[in-house]
Amino acid sequence: MAKPLVGITMGDPLGIGPEVVVKALSDPALRASARFVIYGDNELLLAAADRAKITPTWFRASSDHARDGTMVLGDLTVIDYGIAATLGSAHEPSKAGGFASKTFVEDSIVDALRPHGDPRRLDAVVTGPISKESWASAGFRWPGHTELFAARTKAKRQAMAFVSPRLNVVLATTHVPLMELRNLLTIGRVHEPIVLGHELCQRLGIANPRIAVCGLNPHAGEGGLFGDEEIRVIKPAIDLARSGGIDVHGPFPGDTIFIDAAAGSWHLVVAIYHDQGLIPVKLLGWDKAVNVTLGLPIVRTSPDHGTAFGIAGRNQASEGSMRAAIELAVRLSAT
Repeated sequence: MAKPLVGITMGDPLGIGPEVVVKALSDPALRASARFVIYGDNELLLAAADRAKITPTWFRASSDHARDGTMVLGDLTVIDYGIAATLGSAHEPSKAGGFASKTFVEDSIVDALRPHGDPRRLDAVVTGPISKESWASAGFRWPGHTELFAARTKAKRQAMAFVSPRLNVVLATTHVPLMELRNLLTIGRVHEPIVLGHELCQRLGIANPRIAVCGLNPHAGEGGLFGDEEIRVIKPAIDLARSGGIDVHGPFPGDTIFIDAAAGSWHLVVAIYHDQGLIPVKLLGWDKAVNVTLGLPIVRTSPDHGTAFGIAGRNQASEGSMRAAIELAVRLSAT
């Protein structure tokens, strides 16, 4: 079989994206697993490689050639947008960084949605870390990658999931204020990540996954004493999924269920809100966890960290999560 073609967006050019991309792809074994297209800036990638004492192995193509159809892809190609001179030297959120990183993502989505048989069609997209503040400065009001990918691919359903060696988690809600959860939480909003998480587990090779669902309130509501969302919303969603043949249970208190999941009792946990799921994932899987957008017609993964402006340009960033994101993208592109 032909190797998959995987697109990698560099993320915010002033963050650690250039560094972690270069470091991850310095491994010959990883490079041999697929063909890669990096959407970014050649000068910044070269600088990151120089700081890390890594010999560049990529072929450069201009973004103009990428858009006019004359670009020929190699095993590792950098689409160079030539934006380094517009950025300045400060590693911080910026309008220029937001505009550049958004452009990288938009172009990767276009290539991922090309028809089958097109030599430019991506089999998966790995997105480098962006700054939401930079996107807002550039006039883009998207909460993040997940919502943008869902809109551009016209996905009827989507969910944010995290895959790590000890813990797999999918979120019922993502980038929303905690005070708005009560108005946002519906049976469908809980049922959907259960179904999508079940499908993800099967794609990961787990034939009959066991899924646990968190409660929203302390002690999962304690029978309605601390809130009734578990009774009104979460339990009906679980029952609906069970009637569809999914082995799902709960709701369980969020402060204990992750202990059992990390010990192997559950293949996946559905968390009701962002930090409920992300705190244990990052605690147990830091540098190994991967963000996966479920429900899309394309494969999209991402490292689970941010831009880390404070250490950008210093050759201090670990490429572990980016490498794991690339490996999972290659793996999922085959399913």
